[in-house]
Amino acid sequence: MIVEKYRYQFDKSSKKFECPACDKKRFVKYRDTETNEYLPSRYGKCDRLENCGYQLNPYKDGFGKQYQFKQYLRQLISIKPKQKVTLNSIPEKVMLQTLGSYQLNNFINNLLQNIAFPFEAKDVQRIIELYYLGTISKGKYAGAITFPFIDLRGKIRAIQAKNFDSSNKTTATTFLHAIAKKRYNYDELLYPLWLRNYLTNEKKVTCLFGEHLLNQYPYNTVALVEAPKTALYGTLYFGLPNTPDKLLWLAAYNLTSLNYDKCKVLKGRKVILFPDASITGNAYKQWSTKTNEFNRTIDATFMIDNLLEKNSTLNEKAQGYDLADYLVKYDWKHFRK
Repeated sequence: MIVEKYRYQFDKSSKKFECPACDKKRFVKYRDTETNEYLPSRYGKCDRLENCGYQLNPYKDGFGKQYQFKQYLRQLISIKPKQKVTLNSIPEKVMLQTLGSYQLNNFINNLLQNIAFPFEAKDVQRIIELYYLGTISKGKYAGAITFPFIDLRGKIRAIQAKNFDSSNKTTATTFLHAIAKKRYNYDELLYPLWLRNYLTNEKKVTCLFGEHLLNQYPYNTVALVEAPKTALYGTLYFGLPNTPDKLLWLAAYNLTSLNYDKCKVLKGRKVILFPDASITGNAYKQWSTKTNEFNRTIDATFMIDNLLEKNSTLNEKAQGYDLADYLVKYDWKHFRK
């Protein structure tokens, strides 16, 4: 009968419960429309579709055919929540070893002398200090810059290494842990404990680039871009976040890695997203969807900027232009005003 089929429906209130799978308070329960009681906690759906996706319909396993709640309690099978994963970080001493040899750093040297409008040394020095930028001084990636991803607690989640040509276009990308792994393999040495532990992480880049600066600059509006390079150019063009009216530039790592787990640290902030240009407009569409999602799930104000989407040419879209590709065409002194 139709009445029986739709007796159990999703709770229409805004109330959320802890998900039995991921433990996040984002779970919508089924409610018995006749008794107005909630069904057992296993029935419902988690609205973290990408990161969890748990859902169980009471009509799928026969519960919808029963009318006695107490009778069903004897048949309940408890669901064990997922084990909370311990994220192994990179020791600070490993990052500190990269802080130097800036005379070999292609990206830094470009900022000072090779681009059309070189920056002042004091500003370049300041972004090195703020973001803990480093250098790979030896081996295949000699001259590469390192971008550490440091979380709010000061834990180093990942260190990306990128090499650039004279116009600061990327020529090679890797991670410090991958460089270390190859070196130990080549020398036929055992991995140090930190590397053995770190390699067990399912995901490596699990926080925002520049996230550690949120504590230092609690009142600044956040400008969120895809890549660390773009965040650095944003800082150099629009000014350091020394006062609350300046933007604090952070990066997600890439287009597809922007998610709730990374962005929940932006609670209480005003956030402007600057996606790269793309030939299909997919980058803007994806981040527009994320903007709407985060406005529902995070207590912050998220907005998306459509400057690149509206003004980039087909050729620029095909090349995946980012904000930095546009900024370098102009003198940074005009933007500081």
